[in-house]
Order: sequence, then structure tokens, then C-alpha cells
Amino acid sequence: MAFGVEHRDRVVRWRMRLTASLFVFHVLFLYRAEAQIRYSIPEELKTGSLVGNVAQDLGLDLKRLRSGRARIVTGESIQYTELETDKGTLVVNERIDREQLCGDLTPCSFTFEILLEKPMELHPVTIEVLDVNDNAPTFQNSHLEFEISESAALGSRFVLESAEDADVGQNSLQNYILTPTDNFVLKEYVNPDGSKYAEMVLQKPLDREAQSRLSLKLLAVDGGNPQKSGTVNIEINVLDANDNAPVFNQSLYKAAVIENAPKGTHVVTVNASDIDTGSNGKVSYYFSKSKAGIADLFDIDEATGRIYVAKEIDFEKDKKIEFRVEAKDQGGLIDSSKVEIEVLDINDNAPIINVMSFTSPVSEDSAPGTTVGIINVKDLDSGENGQVRCTIEGSVPFKIKSNVRNYYTLITDAALDRESLSEFNITVIASDAGSPPLSTRKTFNLKVSDVNDNSPKFPRNFYTAWIEENNSPGLSVMTVNAKDPDENQNACVSYILEECEINGSPVSEYVSVNAESGVVHAVRSFDYEQIKQLSFTVKAQDGGSLPLSSNVTVKIMIQDQNDNPPQVLYPVQTGGSLVAEMVPRSADVGYLVTKVVAVDVDSGQNAWLSYKLQKATDRALFEVGLQNGEIRTIRQVTDKDAVKQRLTVIVEDNGQPSRSATVIVNVAVADSFPEVLSEFTELTHDKEYNDNLTFYLVLALAVVSFLFITCLVVIISVKIYRWRQSRILYHSNLPVIPYYPPRYSDTLGTGTLPHVYNYEVCRTTDSRKSDCKFGRAGSQNVLIMDPNSTGTMQRIQSEKSILDERESPLEVCHFL
Repeated sequence: MAFGVEHRDRVVRWRMRLTASLFVFHVLFLYRAEAQIRYSIPEELKTGSLVGNVAQDLGLDLKRLRSGRARIVTGESIQYTELETDKGTLVVNERIDREQLCGDLTPCSFTFEILLEKPMELHPVTIEVLDVNDNAPTFQNSHLEFEISESAALGSRFVLESAEDADVGQNSLQNYILTPTDNFVLKEYVNPDGSKYAEMVLQKPLDREAQSRLSLKLLAVDGGNPQKSGTVNIEINVLDANDNAPVFNQSLYKAAVIENAPKGTHVVTVNASDIDTGSNGKVSYYFSKSKAGIADLFDIDEATGRIYVAKEIDFEKDKKIEFRVEAKDQGGLIDSSKVEIEVLDINDNAPIINVMSFTSPVSEDSAPGTTVGIINVKDLDSGENGQVRCTIEGSVPFKIKSNVRNYYTLITDAALDRESLSEFNITVIASDAGSPPLSTRKTFNLKVSDVNDNSPKFPRNFYTAWIEENNSPGLSVMTVNAKDPDENQNACVSYILEECEINGSPVSEYVSVNAESGVVHAVRSFDYEQIKQLSFTVKAQDGGSLPLSSNVTVKIMIQDQNDNPPQVLYPVQTGGSLVAEMVPRSADVGYLVTKVVAVDVDSGQNAWLSYKLQKATDRALFEVGLQNGEIRTIRQVTDKDAVKQRLTVIVEDNGQPSRSATVIVNVAVADSFPEVLSEFTELTHDKEYNDNLTFYLVLALAVVSFLFITCLVVIISVKIYRWRQSRILYHSNLPVIPYYPPRYSDTLGTGTLPHVYNYEVCRTTDSRKSDCKFGRAGSQNVLIMDPNSTGTMQRIQSEKSILDERESPLEVCHFL
């Protein structure tokens, strides 16, 4: 309980000392907005104890700490402090033991950095750990034995084991106390490094016969409050007379050894001499117990005094080693000498790279000089072996820049282009200046994020497609395709049909473009005769926040199909009048009767026309030019030729399949108009008669069809009735008597009429007249007869005429 109260009082006193000794100072560094702060705290503070207000001392507000993602970065595995960003304070995070942290090094401190981002700031913080008296002086051995000759001279010195106190300063070992002091007095000495050791000095001769064994107690006391101490018991065995002690030829031996020297490496040889003879003059060498821990690094040959390496020596832990060597003869007389060994550094530690901050991905539009990462490089060696240089391997658009002490900044050195290279492997090489140099490599994988800096590109400046006319609406005509080297949404291309007009109508009434695939569809069926080609613009637009686009011109060429038959322009066919071309009977061979004029609105070979004579009253009299449609006589006209000549001319195009049109040309072979007039007047009456006859024939056909269907229904009914009667008789077991209706005979599928009747109707009023009469014509003229005004004749001096466009398929012979 007393110890607990004592410990609490000590903690209260240390906290008061902390409040009194806390100070802050700022030092400007090469990095932006950097300041260094320093705090002093006692060791063994509880976790969560306040170290200092970082936000107040750095002049930062709490919002800056949170927005900058303030954090502690340190290359050590243990983080002794913690930053509370919500309060801006620095508190103890782990137990701090000054002796474990620094050993006997004073002052004791550790350093770390507070890192802020956006913008990036680095603030070094140094924490000085103050010692508290938590360790008592201790001896390595609890019992020491000495053999001293009774003849030992007054003033003889005996080196005692040194006590070790892990504390420093006032709390460290202050002095030794030897009890009792009847024969020996204690002398204290201070080494150059500040450590203390003690020697027993004989002040009263020993008398083995009076007292052969002495028991002493050595007390080591520190200067703490309360004071702590450690003890060791000393047993002295008094030997018989040996009046000469060994003497070293040097009071100080100096040597040097390289670190990591192999075991057994010779360091130095010490030598002591004893003028006694015999066993009293034989000297043995030992390490003094003053610093036994350090002496464990070496072994000594007891007979020769050769000192050699026993364990691996590390320059980073021990740069200089000091210890004492004792020479003892067989009589127990001892002399001691000091040995100083300097440890030489070799380049055995490669640089260590610690990543403080690294940002990936980085935008491709980042300006040169943008910070990508911060690294810390350390080398535990010293001198040139600890001088570090950082470089970047290969040719990459980055460079490394030294800022504060061993901190380096990785920055961009040129503009980045994700489309050229989307990912970088940046290898940082940290090498020291040792011989041979050691190096460490650290590879950073940096990805470049995309920005919308590329517009979609078409592979060509314009597209051309061909489509046949009369296509189906919705037909896929072609596909336009644009590529965007960006990625994700920035590379998502949409296709838009630019507004324009074609023949006064919006282009959207002709074609459409699929926004995703770029497929161009025909909205309507195209007619080559109305439109020969379509020209419009398609825009490709990406999906970036600020979309980029490019245009391409598209031409759709419409190809002709043979979808139009030839059209006859002359002679004109009408249903109301008859047109006749007059040929004089005196016409010679090759006489031009008329010319059939036709056109085809198609193009190319679909519009190439040929003319053929399909039917003629007298085929031996006329012919038609295959290419020009001219109707000419092929022989001399005679008086025996009929006046009325009817020619049917067919006009065909050259398409596949071909289309055709027919025209009827009436030719009057006569020398005078009266003769022609009489013939074509009768022809008009015949036409009226033909129209009436057609009506009656159609009516007769309808009546006969009705009678046929009625008879067929009756026959089927009778057969069904007979079948049912036969079934009834069969089931009644009565004899079956076939029954035939009266006057019924089976026609065996030839119909209900047993005979076929053919009717020929001929009517004439004058047997001397035939069905056609031709008048003689004096010149080639066109004669038009109007059936509504008999006897009226119109004479037209033109090759155009109005005829019935259709030829009646029913030919009936009329006699007037």
C-alpha cells in the first residue's frame, strides 16, 4: 500500500514537471506549410494521457484536420502516440518505457510526422521522454569472491563489479557504499562515458592467522526520490604471502574491428608481467566484471591474453566498446588495464523504403508536377554508407524530388495520356554510397483514370450504300461505326440523325439511325423515279459529362428496278373515238404509215424499248421497226387489200423480267375520205352491237352456272336419301330392291345435261356486204369517227389519235 501511494505521488510530481517543462517551437522546412513541434513527457504515462494540443500548436482548426485526413506516419512498428482529430490533441497510445526505447542514451526522444492532404502538408513532431526512477541499481552477480594474499601491500586495489541502473541522470547510479570498512576503503571512479565503478583499496594489512575470511557488503545507490539501491555480497579469502602483483605493460589498449567480423577474429593482445617466480609469477587473464555484458562480445585466452571476437558485432548498436582486463597471478594478486575497441562500419544495410502516401488512380489531365506519392528512405549505416540517393528506373513521365531530410516526393513530369498508356509501373531505386553500393527497389502500380478528351471518330469521311427501289420499310441499309478511344461512359457512342430536308420533307421520313448500333434503316419504300439518292449527316456523340461528337456524310444511292411498263404516247388510245391511219393504195414498199411512240420512266436497260407486231389483219402488208416503232409497208399495196387494217403492236422493255404494253393501230387503206367514212361508220355500229352482245353473254353464263349448282345439290340430296334407305333395309333384314326415279339416268359425272349445244349467231341485212368495209383514201390522214354524231368527220393533220386502249378479248363476227 505504501508503494502504491509513493508511486501515485511520483506520478503527480512528474505531471507537474510535465506542465512546467512543456514547450513548443516551430521550424520552417522546405515542404509547404511545415512546422516542427516538440513535447516533453515522463515515461510510463497511462494510455490516453494528454501529450499536447497539436491543432493549437500548429495553428490548424479541427475542420482542416478532418478534411486533410490528418494521420501519424512513422517508420516504426510501434505507434506510441495517437492523434485525436476530433479534438486536435495528441495522446499516449502505447506504454512508453524510456529504458526500452533509448537505453542509456540521453536525452531520449522519438520523432514522427503528421501528414495532411489536399494540400499535402508534413509536420514533424518530436516527443522527448523524461526518465522516472523506476529502476533500482542491480549487480550481475549476487556474490563476489576475492583471494587476497596476506602480504598484499597497503593501497592494493581490487576492482569491484559495477552495478547497472537503466535510469539516467539523477535517477541513475550515484555512488557505492562498502561495509564494513575495517581493512578496506572504497574508491569510486568515473569513466569517460559517465559510468561509475568502484575499487576496494587495502588500508590495513591482512592477517590470515587472525582472520582468514572476510565478508563485506557493497551497496549501490541511485539519486532518485525515493532512493533505490542494490547490494552484492563480497567474500574475501586471505591467501598466504605473495608480495608482487602482475603489472600490465600498458594502462590502455586500443584496437579496431569491423562489424560483422567472423567469430574468432583476433582483435588485440594484452600483456602483464609478474616478477615473482614459480607459481606466484604465472599470470592468467580475465575480463573484469565491471561491464560483463559488453565483454561477452569477446573471448580472451587466459594464458596468452589474446582477445578475439566471440559474437557478431553490429556497428549500429555499438560504435565503441570499452572494458577492463585483469591479470592475476597464482597468489591472487591482480592488476587491471583498460581496452578500447572501435567498431568500423561496413555497408551491410540496404536502404529501407517506407510509403507515406500514394494516390492511384490519377487523372490523365493532371498537370505536370502533381504529387502522386510521398516516401521515406532510411539507411542504418553511417557516413557514405548511409547516404541515400533515389532514382526512377526506365523512361516514365515521373520524377522524384527530395524535400525534407529523407523524404521524397513522387510527381508527374509530363502530361499523361490514358489512351496511349493507361497504367504505369514506377520502380523507385534507393541506393547508398557504400562500396559496393546496396540498393532497394520499390514498384508502384499507378493507374491513369480517363477524362473525356477524345471525340468519336469514323473510319472514313463519308459512307455510300446502294439500295434497290421498292424496298420494304424498315430494311437495314448499312451500318455506320465510330470508335472512341476513351473508356467507360466516355467511350459510349450514340448515333444521331442530323436534321435536314430532302425534297422538302424531313430526313426522318426517309431513314432512321439506331442510336446504339448505328444501323441505318429505310423508313419508307423508295421510288427511283421520284428520288435518285439520299444525302444526310449522322452525328456520333459520346457519353461524357461534356459530350464530344463528330459527323459523317452518308449517301444512299437508289438503284432502279423494272417496275414500270412502257407507256404509249402515240397513238393515243381512248374509248370514245376510233383513230385510223390512212395509207393510199398507191403506197410503195417501205411507206411510213405511222410511228408508235412510247417511253419507259425506268432507267438503264430497263428503259430500252423494242417494238413487235403481235397481230395484224394482213401480216404480209406491214412491219414494225424493232428499235424505232415505225410501221411501214413491206410490199406494194393492191386493190385487193382490205380497207380496214387492224394492227396490234406490243412494246417491251429490256428489264428482267420484262414489262410490256400493247397498242392497237387502225389503218385505212383508201384513196378518199368518203370510202373510209362509210366503213368506219359501220364499225361504230358493230361496236355498239358487240357491247350489247357481251352483256347478254355474261347474263347467260350466270344463269347456266346457277342451274348447274342447283342440279348438283339435287343429285347429292338424292344420293344421301338412297344411302339412308339402304341402311334401313339392311338393318330390317328385308331384300333390297334398288329404286330409280323415273326418267333418271346416271351421267357418270358428265353433268346434268346429256348434250352439248353450240350456238352461232349471225345476223345480216345484206349478203353482199361483209363485216368490215374499207373506203378508199386519197392521202395519209387520220380519221376519227364519233358514234354519237353519225356522218360527222373530223380531219386531223397529226400523227396522234385517240383509240380504245383495250382490245376486246371476245371476237364476234357481225354481218351488217
